[in-house]
Amino acid sequence: MTWKTWLAVGGALLTGLGVALLLALRTPTPPAQQLFINGRVLTMDADNRVVEALATRGALIDAVGSTRDIMALAEDDSVVVDLQGRTLMPGFIDAHGHFPGSGLAVVAADLNSPPIGDKQTMADVLGALREQAGRVAAGEWVVGFGYDDTLLSEGRHPTRAELDAVSTDHPVVAMHISGHMVVVNSAGLARAGIDAATPDPEGGSIGRQPGSREPDGLLAETARLAVMGEALDVGVVDAYRMIEAAAREYAAAGVTTAQSGGAASQMARGLALFSKLGVIPQRLVVFPAQQEFGAALLDGSYDPRDYNTERLQMGAVKIVADGSIQGYTGYLSQPYHTPYRGEASYRGYPSVTRQALFEQIGALHRAGYQIAVHGNGDASIEDILDAFEAAQRSHPVADPRMILIHAQMAREDQVARMAELGVTPSFFAAHTWYWGDRHRDIFMGPQRAAVMSPAKWALQRGVRFSSHMDTPVTPMLPLQAAWSMVHRRTAGGDVLGPQQRISAMQALRAVTIDAAWQVFQDDNRGSLEPGKFADLVVLSGDPLRDPEGMRELQVERTVIGGVTVYRRQ
Repeated sequence: MTWKTWLAVGGALLTGLGVALLLALRTPTPPAQQLFINGRVLTMDADNRVVEALATRGALIDAVGSTRDIMALAEDDSVVVDLQGRTLMPGFIDAHGHFPGSGLAVVAADLNSPPIGDKQTMADVLGALREQAGRVAAGEWVVGFGYDDTLLSEGRHPTRAELDAVSTDHPVVAMHISGHMVVVNSAGLARAGIDAATPDPEGGSIGRQPGSREPDGLLAETARLAVMGEALDVGVVDAYRMIEAAAREYAAAGVTTAQSGGAASQMARGLALFSKLGVIPQRLVVFPAQQEFGAALLDGSYDPRDYNTERLQMGAVKIVADGSIQGYTGYLSQPYHTPYRGEASYRGYPSVTRQALFEQIGALHRAGYQIAVHGNGDASIEDILDAFEAAQRSHPVADPRMILIHAQMAREDQVARMAELGVTPSFFAAHTWYWGDRHRDIFMGPQRAAVMSPAKWALQRGVRFSSHMDTPVTPMLPLQAAWSMVHRRTAGGDVLGPQQRISAMQALRAVTIDAAWQVFQDDNRGSLEPGKFADLVVLSGDPLRDPEGMRELQVERTVIGGVTVYRRQ
C-alpha cells in the first residue's frame, strides 16, 4: 500500500496543526505504580506460570506473584486494579499483517461476504461500489475490497463490463479477499496503461476476453501492482483517518504490537512519524519490502536506524514468492483439486523465478538481514527452503530465524527441513475457519486440506512458530487465530485435520511470546516478566479453562507501556 508522500502528510500535520496537535496527541504518562490483583495472570514465561497478580512501575513490569506479595509492594499513590477473577495476559502480538490496512474501510467499499461481511450476490457487490462512487470526487478511484468469488451466489469474479456499468467517469477497482488479485474497469485499465498489447508481467497475469488479447479486467499478482499503487495512493486526511481507525481496532482486540508487512520506505517513515505523534499507540514492527526498497538494501543506503524509534523497529526484509491458494495463484507441486478454468494440470505459479529467489535470499542473507518470505503452496515452499539452504551453506548464521509467512500447504518433510535450517513459520491458521470448507471441496481436496497450517507437525519437530490473521485479509482477532489452532473448525461446522490440533497454551504462545521471539523482540515483550514492557490485556474469562469459548472472550482492557489505551464500556 502506498500513500501520497508520507513525509508530506507528516509535514502537513506538524505545520498545519502545530503545537495544539502535538499537545493533543502526546503519549500519556503511565502511573508510577499499578497493581493488578485477584486474577488469573498467564505469564507465558518459559514455565507457563499462572499467578494471581502483577505490578508495574512506569512503563515496565515490576513483579508477578500472589495478590498478597504484590499488595505488599503498594505505595501511597499506587493504582490498584482488582481483576475480580478475570484473566490478565501479555498483549497480543500481530505476527503478520498489513497495518494500517484494516483502516481502508473508512475510505473504500467493504465487499466481504459472510462470515466477515454481508455481500452474497454480485448485485450486492456492484451496489456497494455504486454507493462508493457517489462519495468520491469526479475522476478519483472508486475502491472496494474483500470480495470473494467463491462465496458469491454467482461463483465468479466481477467483470470489466460490470465495473464499467458502475461508472465510466471513475476508475473502479474491486480487490479480491486474498489481496493477490483485482478486477478493474476500462477507465482503471487505461489509467494503469494496460491494454491488448500489454504482455503478462513476470510473476503475474492479465485476464483476457475469450478469443482475444483484450483485458477482461482481472489482474493477478504482479500485474495488479500498478493499479494498487494508484488506487491506494490516498490523501493526507484519508491517510490519517485510516491509521486512526486501524489503531482503534487493534487496541480493542488487545493488540499491543502491530506489524506492517511488506512496506515501502515512505510508509515506514510515515509510520515512524505517526507513532512519534501518538496517533498509533501500538508498538510497530515493519517488514521492508524487498521489491520496494530495492538496491538500497544492499548498497549501504538503507539503515534501519533511519526509521527506528522507541516504538518502531524495522524487522525482516519481506519477499513474496507466490500468491494465494484461494486465488489459484499459490504455487503447488500437484494440480489444484478443481481445475482452474478447466486446465487439469494447473499448479499456480511463482511470483519470482527460482533463480531470482536464490539471488534475492542469498544477497540479503550475506548482507546480514533477517528474511521473511511469503509462501503458500508447497512448490513455492520447496523453492524457498532450497534458496535459504544454499544461502546458509555459503554464509552460515547460527540463529537466522528466517520467517516463512503463511506456510499454508507445507508438507511434513518440509517442516522437518525448517527444523534443520532454523526456519520459523508464521501460520495463517484461521484459514481453517474462513476458507477450510472451500479448501477441502474446491482448492486442495480433503487430503491436502486436512494438513494445511500444520502446527502439530511443527511442535513434533521442535519448530517454533507464530499465528496471524493477515489483517486486513481477515479482521484483527488474535483469539480467533489461537482458537483455530486449537479446534481447526470450519465455518461449515466440520473439523479439518484434527491431527494438527494443538493445546490452548501452545496456541496462545503463538500470538504472544513466540510471535515476539520470531522477530527478535522476546527480550522486551510477549511474556509477563519483570523488566519487560507493561503491555497487557485483560480478558473477560480464561482461555485455558474454556478453550471452546476462547474466541468469544471480551477484551476488557488493553495496556501499552503501562498506559490504558482501551477499556470496554
